[in-house]
This record gives sequence, C-alpha cells and structure tokens, in this order.
Amino acid sequence: MKLNELTATKLIELLKNKKCSALEIIEDTFDEIEKKEPEIEAFITLTKEAAFENAKRVDKKIASGEKLGSLTGIPIAVKDNICTKDVRTTAASNMLENFVPTYNATVVEKLNAADAIMVGKANLDEFAMGSSCETSAFKRTKNPHNIEYVPGGSSGGSAAAVAANESVLALGSDTGGSVRLPASFCGVVGLRPTYGAVSRYGLLPLASSFDQIGPFGKTVADVELLFNVISGKDLKDSTTMNFKTKNNSDFDVKSLKIGVPEEYFGDFIEEEVKKSVLKMIEFFKHSGAQIKKVNVPHMEYMLPIYYVILTIEAASNLARYDGMCFGLRAKEFKDLEEMYANTREEGFGDEVKRRIILGTFLSSSESGSAYMQRAIAAKNELLRIYNELFESCDILITPTGSAQAFRLGEVCDPIKMYAMDLCTLAPSILGIPAISVPCGKGQNNLPIGTQLIGQRYCEQLLFEAGKFFEKNSL
Repeated sequence: MKLNELTATKLIELLKNKKCSALEIIEDTFDEIEKKEPEIEAFITLTKEAAFENAKRVDKKIASGEKLGSLTGIPIAVKDNICTKDVRTTAASNMLENFVPTYNATVVEKLNAADAIMVGKANLDEFAMGSSCETSAFKRTKNPHNIEYVPGGSSGGSAAAVAANESVLALGSDTGGSVRLPASFCGVVGLRPTYGAVSRYGLLPLASSFDQIGPFGKTVADVELLFNVISGKDLKDSTTMNFKTKNNSDFDVKSLKIGVPEEYFGDFIEEEVKKSVLKMIEFFKHSGAQIKKVNVPHMEYMLPIYYVILTIEAASNLARYDGMCFGLRAKEFKDLEEMYANTREEGFGDEVKRRIILGTFLSSSESGSAYMQRAIAAKNELLRIYNELFESCDILITPTGSAQAFRLGEVCDPIKMYAMDLCTLAPSILGIPAISVPCGKGQNNLPIGTQLIGQRYCEQLLFEAGKFFEKNSL
C-alpha cells in the first residue's frame, strides 16, 4: 500500500516514529496525481514544487527534534475559492482566471502553522454555485468510483481528490450542502461545521449567512483532526467565537438518543439510499441507542427559504466583480455601463448569471423586502422546530442526498439540480453542524452517505457517533 492511501492519523503516527518521511508521502501523492488526474480532473492548479520544498522542510524539523504541528507532513487539497497567497485562486470562473491573492485565508494560515502540505487547488462549481461540479469554467471533475458520474458539488474537486488518493485531506466550503453532498457521492467523510466555528476570512463569498469552510477525510477521525486545526475565534471574522466542544471521551452509545425524521424518508428518496441509511439506523438500534421517530413539518419550504436568501446575498456579493479593481475586464466597450455589462457577460457562466438575476429581482422588486421577510420568518419557525427536537434527541439521522451520484450531463433542469440539496439544507439554514459518513454502496459501485445532524457546537458528539459506526459496523 502506498503512503498516500493511508489515513492522516496513521501517517502522523508513522512520521513521529520515523517509519516514513514527509518527502516519501508527497512523492507517492504526486505519483497518484500524475496517474489519475488526467481522468479525474480534481485540481485546477497543482503546487508540486512548493509541496516538495515543504516536505523537505518538515523532514528537517523531524530530524532536528523540533516541535511538530498536528498535521505534520499531511497532503491537503484546498478548494479554489479559498485564498492562497501567491497561488492562483479562480473560484472556477473566467472572472478570476488569473487572480493571485496577496494574502492567505485564515484556514490556510492555520494549515501552514500545523505543517500540513498543500498539493493543489481543487475544482468546484463556479463560485460554488452547483451540486455536480459541472459549472466550472475550466473542467468537469469525475467521480473516482465511476468516471461516467459526477462527484457532487460544489466541492466536487476536494471530495474526488480524497476519494482518488490524490490527497489525504481536503478543504471545501458548504453553503447548502457543498461539502456533504460530494462526500456522500464520493464515499468520503465531510463535515459542515457550526456557523461561526471556522473563520470565513479569505473565502470568496457566495451567501455570507450560510457559507462555512469544512473538512474532508477518509475517516471521521481524520475530519476531526482537521476540524480541530481550522476551528476557533478569528478577529478577522466577527461571526467566529471561542468554544469548547463537549467532551465525549466517555461516549456511551446506549445513552445516545437518535431522532429519525420521517419526512426525510419519503418517495423522493431513492430506494438504494433509503435502504442503506435505514441499515445504519438499525445498527445503532442494535448497539443500544434509543431510536425515536420524529417529525419536521414544513420541509417543502426548505428550498424556497434557502434560495430566496442565497440568491439575494449572492447578487450582492458578486456585485464587486465589475472589471474595475481586479479580475476580468472586457476588452471592448463604449462607455462605463457597457464595460460593466460586457465584463459580467464574459466573466460569469450561466448558473452564476441565473442566480444573480433572481437575487437582483427578489431584492429590487416592489415586493422584494416581503420575500426576504417571509424567508426569515420561515427560517425562525424552522429554528423553533429543531430546537424542540433537540430537547429530546441528541442527534438526527437522515440521508445526505436523495439519490446516488448521477451521470455527467444527466440533470439539466436547474430546479431538479437545486432539489439535490433538499436533505442538506436544514443545517445550512439553521447554522448547525452536520457530517456525512459513508454507509454503503448501491448500483454502479456508487457510494451512499448518511447525514448526522447535531446542535450548535456539538461537533464532538457527531465525531464520536461517526467513529463508533466506522469501528463497529464492519
């Protein structure tokens, strides 16, 4: 087995015991990238030269007995909407094709301090708008389990890189399910943290009230390790706060109260998915957990709530891309107004334009404020419902996606594509943590994920439940 096929926790153990070197890990990783990348297309930009230099630096630290970071020598892919100093950051858009930031995102600074080694910038749906990784301006990432299928989106490149062993860990961003859905489709673990648990400084924004940077790994323990590195208070992001996850070192599955929302198992859930998730629930039941059927009314309002708020915020956030200060500027125009119009026409893809137009309409029409007010009122009602659920349940279990990965080019209807996120929207709207854990495979060798949802800042309980499943379900 090559080193890049191992988990991060195992590699750290080998490095500390000097049974391998960081350089050997990076060599194996780039061997895999050179072999698979022409087919998978997980990366927009590779940072091979810098990765080898950093590996040599880490090996010198190990040899000299210096204090090591908690991710020493571990290869990591970073989604290409997260700013990296002196490394191109495109958001998979023609608008930013040649944009090179002069600063690092806070999460990247934390990775550097932990001695992680970035191997490249991962592909995504343009400006994180999509559920399949097909709206990128540069390439279409394929699912490593079957290259005729999508990896999910928008963080499809990050998930595919981990699944294909082109990286050991990865960072993505999750607005409505963009970490969890690709994790499910690609058979890896992906976490959407509590809103405010991880700094968004340096993340190119889509919808600021939903966006969160989240980790991918091969196991729950790997995701936990990466989360502990990137989380915490950041003075550059006022939404962050210091917090301590609840200590669950004495985790006892028999005291775990699991809610199973019946609305998440309706006819819109593919039968293979339903079967795998129910099997996981049965596992917890046989292990002694208390299983309780619960109800989450008003699920039909999830999509309207999310897309009203998201498109209004997206239209506002993307107004900065006008050709004036940075990014693309149209070459041909008669006046200032035409320069704006031509720049945005040439720079943005169809899905980005669609959401900007919808968001502009919702925020500028005569009844625009009413749309937002109703969306926020409905969001507050959902928050009340979920708070009541968590009075009697520790976690909720649902499918991560309503279906397995679909074929490239199969879903062309934007509404059908938006509906792919239906199972992942509640945690995004409410700002609560959720993790997708692989729970089986269906047709065409395609993975299926189960979503564990918790209360704010209860990531540790999700980790413990996920690790218990991984350890005992085989």
